[in-house]
Amino acid sequence: MVGAVVWLTGLSGAGKTTLAHAVAKKVSRPSEIMDGDEIREFLSEGLGFSKEDRDTNSHRIGFVARLLAKHGVLVFVASIAPYAETRAQLAKRSQEAGHEFVEIYVHAPLETVAARDVKGLYKKALAGKIDHFTGVSDPYEPPEHPALTVHTHVESLDESADRLIEVLRARGLA
Repeated sequence: MVGAVVWLTGLSGAGKTTLAHAVAKKVSRPSEIMDGDEIREFLSEGLGFSKEDRDTNSHRIGFVARLLAKHGVLVFVASIAPYAETRAQLAKRSQEAGHEFVEIYVHAPLETVAARDVKGLYKKALAGKIDHFTGVSDPYEPPEHPALTVHTHVESLDESADRLIEVLRARGLA
């Protein structure tokens, strides 16, 4: 069974991890979820939020995801990865390693993710109290040609999950 990296990108609070868990439950093959918040805690501790540190974090995640994919695992990465060029580099490395990189844009408008934010980080960022906050004081570059865009502010979780599973089935990955 061939592995693959399914990278779910989008703003904080868009629903990347929630969607990854929903899809992983519905596929009948070995899968793993790499959550961006957990990676920051256990793999990238000490990195800040400069462009260089964000890129380092994304490349570390990509490296581990490729190792898992090499062994037939369907890897769901739920990580903002805000820069298009970095995601393109990750895709190229996956393809060079012999497995697919499926970019999924998990979209929700800033107003929606701010309203979902239980930690109040968006409120602080919008008030200028947090520097380098993606989508507020730092850029987020949406994918230009993702394999799929889900709109979590208007779709149910099941609708988004089913749409993603269809993309994976069409590629022979689910």
